[in-house]
Amino acid sequence: MSRVNTWAYRASGGRVGGSWRVGSALRAPVPVCLVTTTGRKSGEPRTVPLLHLPDGDRVLLVASQGGLPKHPQWYYNVLADPNVTVQVGRRRRAMTAREATPSERAELWPRLVERYADFADYQANTSRVIPVIICEPKT
Repeated sequence: MSRVNTWAYRASGGRVGGSWRVGSALRAPVPVCLVTTTGRKSGEPRTVPLLHLPDGDRVLLVASQGGLPKHPQWYYNVLADPNVTVQVGRRRRAMTAREATPSERAELWPRLVERYADFADYQANTSRVIPVIICEPKT
């Protein structure tokens, strides 16, 4: 996904770019959200479109980067500053992001793979454990 996706999502409130229809999502589109982090080096806001799974009032994210050997940059930004903004459709929420514990990941991973089967392929093709990020509403 690209900056064009981010622009289109913002401009349309998620009507354009709000679903991922590639790979295993061709028949059952996966919802997309915009996640804004603070750049760990620049201190500037960085927004990326990401697949997500709603989980009650939480939002689950997967730092897969398509199964590449390294974690995505947004993941490192979250580790440096867990304060994020998550936009789903037109709704923006201030949230706190954290990496799932190993037991949480073991519980959540099958649900994420059920929603987007390509995550399993990504994990099989990389030696790193693909992190699951849990975004929770600020209290």
